[in-house]
Amino acid sequence: MGATPTSIQVSVVDPVACIKVAGRANFSVSVDFKTLLHELHERGFRLYLLDLSDCVIMDSTFLGILSGFSTKLGEEAKNPKTPCVQMLNANERVKALIENLGMEQLFKFRSGNNPFDPQFEEVQTSGEQNKAEVTRTCLQAHETLMLINPKNVPKFKDVTKFLAEDLKKEESSEAAG
Repeated sequence: MGATPTSIQVSVVDPVACIKVAGRANFSVSVDFKTLLHELHERGFRLYLLDLSDCVIMDSTFLGILSGFSTKLGEEAKNPKTPCVQMLNANERVKALIENLGMEQLFKFRSGNNPFDPQFEEVQTSGEQNKAEVTRTCLQAHETLMLINPKNVPKFKDVTKFLAEDLKKEESSEAAG
């Protein structure tokens, strides 16, 4: 039995952008997720509701992308103490990852019905990902987790070293090809 495919949906009602993630919020969708966040940010959105009602798990890459983005929003905000990203219906497994990596201060947790539910549109993913771009995204996400919380350095220093080496190989094979 295969894993349920991940889907990302979006609904925007000024001033809030709501993103619904169903399935696994992991490295395989992180490039598309990061692109979506940056597009919404460029369109002027500064408040985000992340609906995790149907999200079974989140990995460190996805959390690193989200944490870096939330930090950027906090730096831009008039009241940086108030999280600009709210997580709706995050399960205990996802909350445990966020707490274990010391990122809980970046988010506000809520539960209940999603007011955007009938208005979602499917985000078209790019399909086959460029391996170098996925590796670069994973590396940046883990570096972000270590930068935001230095207690994460022992957890991810070997991972980031491996990813940096892998990225160099990917980039040199792309340049040669």
